[in-house]
Amino acid sequence: MNIVIIGLGLMGGSLALSLKKLNFIDTIVGYDHNKLHQVEAMKLNLVEKIIDFNEIKDYDVIFLAIPVDGIISILKNLTNISKDTTIIDLGSTKSKIVSSIPQNIRENFVAAHPMTGTENFGPYAAIEKLYENKVVVLCDLENSAEIQTKVAKKIFKALGMKKYFMSAREHDRHAAFISHMPHAISYSIANTVMNQENKSDILALAAGGFRSMSRLAKSSANMWEDIFRQNKTNLLEAIELFEDELQLLKKNIKEENWDKLNKNIQSSNKLHDILD
Repeated sequence: MNIVIIGLGLMGGSLALSLKKLNFIDTIVGYDHNKLHQVEAMKLNLVEKIIDFNEIKDYDVIFLAIPVDGIISILKNLTNISKDTTIIDLGSTKSKIVSSIPQNIRENFVAAHPMTGTENFGPYAAIEKLYENKVVVLCDLENSAEIQTKVAKKIFKALGMKKYFMSAREHDRHAAFISHMPHAISYSIANTVMNQENKSDILALAAGGFRSMSRLAKSSANMWEDIFRQNKTNLLEAIELFEDELQLLKKNIKEENWDKLNKNIQSSNKLHDILD
């Protein structure tokens, strides 16, 4: 199986490192519009070589590990691929991407979202076991052809991922709560402190709690602008529900209703009974 990875940053670079360990993968090459990323990817031996864009269609599997708006744009230029070629995107939103696929390559396409990542980006952020034991969501597989479905399942299983299946619409609403809203909150926490006149003094006290909650604020502005744009409706719903909870917490503190505040905190403690 010969693979090309479009986008050689955190997701694409980490994928390349993991795919190298699979005995059914023959070739792994890459493409990235960022010339610096091309140089870094080769220096790090993430891929065997960098190919030209017009060579992409010659490979068995095409992974799209680029920002979500870029995925939509690049799909328009892949309409002349073989019916046996598999295209797998790794985008953080799904509905807009799926609805934008040119009809003549819809069966070639598998919509996937590996629920993994870090706040870092670029080839140097690549981690060999980023995908291991993580969840991958596969969306609307009934619209993908049998061969493409089998290829995607085989690869993700070999990477040690746990597969979940749902519609693109369900995925985007769920992702708004557990991925997109936390990023929005982290950006807001960071800016709240950065907008204070004595931010240096404040940050001198920063310990585990603040660092954990603000970690996501390091994430790429360009990438997350695209995600917020594509999942606007679901994200706004999630933010509004979060604001309701924050207002309730604020009200209990303001009115010194400590019993209700305590119960509110205890309720949140139950989250990790499920996660752990």
